[in-house]
Amino acid sequence: MPTNRLVSALALAAFSISPAICADKHDKKHQDAFVGDPDETEIAKHVRHELVMLPYYGIFDDLAFNVEGHTVTLLGAVVRPTLKDDAGRVVKRIAGVEQVVNNIEVLPLSPNDDQIRRAEYRAIYGDASISTRYGFRALPSIHIIVKNGNVTLEGVVANQGDKNLIGIKANGVSGVFSVTNNLLVEEK
Repeated sequence: MPTNRLVSALALAAFSISPAICADKHDKKHQDAFVGDPDETEIAKHVRHELVMLPYYGIFDDLAFNVEGHTVTLLGAVVRPTLKDDAGRVVKRIAGVEQVVNNIEVLPLSPNDDQIRRAEYRAIYGDASISTRYGFRALPSIHIIVKNGNVTLEGVVANQGDKNLIGIKANGVSGVFSVTNNLLVEEK
C-alpha cells in the first residue's frame, strides 16, 4: 500500500511541476488533463487530478475536458475503451459534478496504427535531448495520438525549438499520412 501512495504522489508531483500557463492555448473548451490553468474552478482542478491519476492513462492517449457549471464534458481520444469508461466513472464521483458527457473517442484497433505509435515513440523519445527533458516523468508531457495513419501531437514543451524538433521527428516516421503538431509552448 505505501508503494501505491508513493507512485500516486510522484505522478501528482510530475504534473504539478509541468507548465501551468502556455503561450498558445488550445480552445478554452478543450482543457488538457495534463495542463493546468490558474483561473480554473475547483471542479476543474478535481477533474484534472482524477484524470491524470488514472492508472492506464499513457502517452498514446489524450484526455481533455470542459466544465460548464456542474456539467463536465470529457474529450480526447484513447486506445483502450476501459480508459474511457474509467474516466467517466471517476469524474461522476467528484463533488459538485451533476452530469458527465463522455465524448472521449476510442481509437480503432489497427496493427498499422500500433506500429506507427511505436515508431513515433522511438523517433521522439529516442532522441536524447528530448527524452531527458520530457521522457522521465510518470506521464511524459508529449502525447502521441494515432488514428488511421494520421498523427496528432498533444502536450506541453518548454520552447518553440523543442516543438519544431519534435514535429520534424514525428514527420520523419515512415507510413504516416499526416502530423498535426498541437504541442503547447510554455510561457516565459
